[in-house]
Amino acid sequence: MPNRLQFEQSPYLLQHRENPVDWRPWGSEAFQTAREEDKPVFLSIGYSTCHWCHVMAHESFEDETVAEAINRDFIPIKVDREERPDVDAVYMAACVAMTGSGGWPLTVLLTPEQEPFWAGTYLPRQALLSLLQQAARLWREDRGSLLTAGEALTDRLREAEGAGTGFPDRALAGMAAGLYARSFDTRWGGFGHAPKFPTPHNLIFLLRYARRTGESQAGAMAEQTLESMYRGGLFDHVGGGFARYSTDEMWLVPHFEKMLYDNALLALAYTEAYQQTRRPLYGEIVRRTLDYVLRELRDFQGGFYCGQDADSEGEEGKYYVFTEGELRDLLGPEDAEAFCGWYGVTETGNFAGKNILNLIGREQVQREPVRIRPLRERVYAYRLERTCLHRDDKVLAAWNGLMIAALARAGLALDEPRYRDAAVGAAAFLKRSLTEENGRLLARWRAGQAAHPGKLDDYAFCAWGLLELYGVTFRTAYLAEAGDLTARLLEQFFDGKNGGFYPYAADGEQLITRTKETYDGAMPSGNAAAALVLSRLARLTGEARWRTAADLQLGYLAGATRTYPAGHGFAMLVFLEELWPSAELVCAARTMPEELAAFLREASRPELTVLVKTPETAKPLEELAPFTEAYPIPETGVRYYLCRNGACARPVDSISEVRRLLEQN
Repeated sequence: MPNRLQFEQSPYLLQHRENPVDWRPWGSEAFQTAREEDKPVFLSIGYSTCHWCHVMAHESFEDETVAEAINRDFIPIKVDREERPDVDAVYMAACVAMTGSGGWPLTVLLTPEQEPFWAGTYLPRQALLSLLQQAARLWREDRGSLLTAGEALTDRLREAEGAGTGFPDRALAGMAAGLYARSFDTRWGGFGHAPKFPTPHNLIFLLRYARRTGESQAGAMAEQTLESMYRGGLFDHVGGGFARYSTDEMWLVPHFEKMLYDNALLALAYTEAYQQTRRPLYGEIVRRTLDYVLRELRDFQGGFYCGQDADSEGEEGKYYVFTEGELRDLLGPEDAEAFCGWYGVTETGNFAGKNILNLIGREQVQREPVRIRPLRERVYAYRLERTCLHRDDKVLAAWNGLMIAALARAGLALDEPRYRDAAVGAAAFLKRSLTEENGRLLARWRAGQAAHPGKLDDYAFCAWGLLELYGVTFRTAYLAEAGDLTARLLEQFFDGKNGGFYPYAADGEQLITRTKETYDGAMPSGNAAAALVLSRLARLTGEARWRTAADLQLGYLAGATRTYPAGHGFAMLVFLEELWPSAELVCAARTMPEELAAFLREASRPELTVLVKTPETAKPLEELAPFTEAYPIPETGVRYYLCRNGACARPVDSISEVRRLLEQN
């Protein structure tokens, strides 16, 4: 008989609705029941494309013996970490504090007052049964020790917030670059040992740091990593897009799930590399990544789904791997020889007797043989006939904000209107389906239903995406929407005294802690993304409220990041924009000049903010950026007004003169 999860929308929760465990969704009703029945809470957190979440579900949560033990002695609660990142963050911090590490599935035992007294990750069936038995016995016989442990851990988590105070300086960025160099894998690229994660925001920082400082080593580390990730099985050479992470040091064997946020951030990193180097390979990787997203993760209404599973038919990676024999049967001897030779396919294989396609060891990957592309398309069509991968078809505001940013940047850099149009469609979806009438964001949409108040990441990443979209379309509505979201961030999430943004709103559900998080994870820190948005709004509009908040936030981040700047790569990106020379350009013309679009395509210039004033945008732009009222639109031609480092140059009439002014000093 289905449990209470049958009434939820989350694909992850729905995967567990037939479990014999009497799961409940997170909420006051579950904790009230725990108090009334005098039971601790068994909290399980995961997500629908998580391989080890599936393993634990099949081993334990579908097992009648385990279910009986949980149902008898605990109130079981299941949480989708993607829907409730605030809940996940609190209890992941508890797990790290208790064990030194974390991951998913996350298993936590709580008091009815939500205080954790035990936390861990994946547990085999027997280990879980042993834990349940011991915890139930202690709850009956020595509850005081559990309550004391829970209170002590909760106090530690609350104390961990602290207040970052300081002043950002260039030395911090230099320290971060030096720390990355110390952990760099000079043979295979990437940082540290296996498993290896892409962390594309760190790569963007290194690329921009090299450009700003002339320290070529930083750029070389980023480029070697970008090429190595593409060569390996982390990249899906048949269907495009990147898997979650590599289980080995050479990027060959991935954890096969694909996530929207990874592909958005990696598209941004490869776009940055393309604009800096003009290497066609990087542009091709961006196209194949975004084409995968548009083809397999886009809802027909314009939003983007969360990701695809690693497993099919109960086996991780089965969808993605091939034997040499099946490729010969599909392509014929001659074409198979060319295809298998290019992608390293052998009779013995490189993954449990089968082959993960890769280009590792191939000396030249810049020029793919002409015959390979049509063969790859045949293999892709063949692969589509396999058992379909589970797709998590919920739409998250935060992750869509990242994809909007990626599509906008790539659409401009590659001169691909379809990417820009997809970004426009996603922004419209967010406005239509994930924004309440009062302007507040909701975090999740699925099957026509939106739910859960927006969190810090939702507001910060969506505002960032809208600013990137403004920089491609120059439609003032996107600049205005970004400002509205940021104003709500300041109102509901910001510590106006010390700086720093809380993870959830002041008038939202209050968890046991409200700790400000600054470390980057797989995604950039919401605090760093908010700092970027404030900094750019201040430079775009000249408005004092954005500048004041940006300065306070930058000071907070400077203090919070100083002990380990390499763990805050996105904050270092913001420091690059703030601490090195920047410039502001206003283009006044009857229509958007093509020469400006070409200029913006040719290179990555994050230090340059651009406004376009036309007869259609003049009035709303003057409301958003009042200083633009003083810039008249010429009857014919175009006028460019360039200011840098607090000083404005005389107006000029061509982009070549703007370029000359920017190159001075």
